[in-house]
Amino acid sequence: MSERPWLKSYPKGVAAEPALEISSVDEILRGAARRWPDHYALDFMGRRIRYRELDELVCKAAKGFEALGAGPGVKIGLYLPNCPQYPIAFFGALRTGATIVNYSPLDAAQTLEHKIADSETTILVTLDLQALYPQIAAILDRTSIKHLVLGDLAEFSVHPLGVRAKLAESKQLAEVAPDPRHVRFSTLIDNDGAFQPPPPFDPHEAIAALQYTGGTTGKPKGAMLTHANLTASASQFMATWRAEGRDLREGEERTLVALPLFHIYALVVLLLAGFMNGYELVLHVRFDPEAAIKDIAAKGISIFPGVPTMFVALMHHPSVKPDSLRSLKVCGSGGAPLPLKVQNAFEALSGCRVVEGWGMTETCSMGTFTPVPGTPREGSCGVPGPGTDMKFLSVVDGETFVAQGERGEICIKGPNVMRGYWNNEQATRETFTADGYLRTGDVGWMDADGFVYIVDRTKDMILCGGFNVYPRNIEEAIYQHPAVEAVSVIGIPDEYRGQIPKAFVKLKPGAAAMTLEEMKAFLKDKLGKHEMIAELDIRPELPRTLVGKLSKKELYEEEAKKRAR
Repeated sequence: MSERPWLKSYPKGVAAEPALEISSVDEILRGAARRWPDHYALDFMGRRIRYRELDELVCKAAKGFEALGAGPGVKIGLYLPNCPQYPIAFFGALRTGATIVNYSPLDAAQTLEHKIADSETTILVTLDLQALYPQIAAILDRTSIKHLVLGDLAEFSVHPLGVRAKLAESKQLAEVAPDPRHVRFSTLIDNDGAFQPPPPFDPHEAIAALQYTGGTTGKPKGAMLTHANLTASASQFMATWRAEGRDLREGEERTLVALPLFHIYALVVLLLAGFMNGYELVLHVRFDPEAAIKDIAAKGISIFPGVPTMFVALMHHPSVKPDSLRSLKVCGSGGAPLPLKVQNAFEALSGCRVVEGWGMTETCSMGTFTPVPGTPREGSCGVPGPGTDMKFLSVVDGETFVAQGERGEICIKGPNVMRGYWNNEQATRETFTADGYLRTGDVGWMDADGFVYIVDRTKDMILCGGFNVYPRNIEEAIYQHPAVEAVSVIGIPDEYRGQIPKAFVKLKPGAAAMTLEEMKAFLKDKLGKHEMIAELDIRPELPRTLVGKLSKKELYEEEAKKRAR
């Protein structure tokens, strides 16, 4: 695309090519601690931590990691929910020159094992919770992990003993067996913080994080995100917040962090961009609508990025009152398309505009943003972000770019776009065009004002409650069932989660049919919770193409007709 038609839709104050703050990712926290040392950085379970104190804790974590062998080239995994240990370990690891590998608490054991082996993770940080520790302990002997750092969810709360007692009473604590590889988080940071800084490095070359993303075929791939990628993306988000008329003040806003920090959206938009602006992050271990409503009202939360399911849950919760959400200034929705009726209803309730954007792991979350102020366009995810370029590749030949207004595969280029996939040169080559644009796998088009509309997916991906769910992973798990001959999994619409997985199964001759609950029980240790099928349809035959390949086209058409009645 020779011109950038979207620039005319940028609000006043948003630059087409903003001056991006490219640096090491760790410099974001260092800068915040210098500018706002006495401002609060974190709020967790009643305890508030100032930027100065957080920076000191990060220095101690860095020295602790150094004692475990951390340094440039070493991979340190984070298998954590939202808790202070996450930012302390995240910045502490980067301060040694190591590379972060994020792990999702939703990952099945097979997925965890693959990511650990592929990334060559040697140090992993987690908590001694029943929901986390047993999954790692079960595979520890088969992995490259040399040190398992175990935190206590209560240790950074205002009443550690009381919180710990409640966790024990509700049977949320795991039984930790003695193991020389185990290191307590409290021990990790029990030092003077005098770590040895790594040699200077080029932020455009050094890998800050391996962020794993799935695919329709094969196993999850590690997107190589450089320090420059991540700091550029955070700066790009900041640039969109600088539009005239947006009442956001550096060092004063409070952000509710209910999105998981291990996800690229929360990592960049909440943690990195939040610290760039000196905001206070109110950490919630998980999203609970009642707790969110309470904190928004009591703590004057002004920023709340979420996914559509969160906005639905807040609106429909019995505790919400007309003035409960009135402190909100900015609400952003991502991870899945935001239904217009949900957007309108939430804005009417809160008095706060909900802006939508599109991005992906490979773009460090930045892709498009909705111009504010401005009139929203129904069905659009906004315009390309500052400093990016976008064009559309023909879905017919996959080689030529189509004219503006025509449908094609969205291709994006910018300082926020990953270097490639870790240990996977073939996938990297296939994902980039000859002129360096990232092929996103999403099909869309752009109107005359530069607004982007996503209409289809070349990848057969399901957007389930803000998580990317890949049918191939589910199908491979179902194929392990001895009664299954063939299976096709598609995403079907769901009012709450956006989409949910539905499995269509053909049984082997003579095999007894199973119920949905029986299939779920079989899949429990093979799939993450976000991947679990919601519906099961057993059929004598499944649709196939002329060459005998399973076809999903007919299944999508059937489901669409069923819902149109």
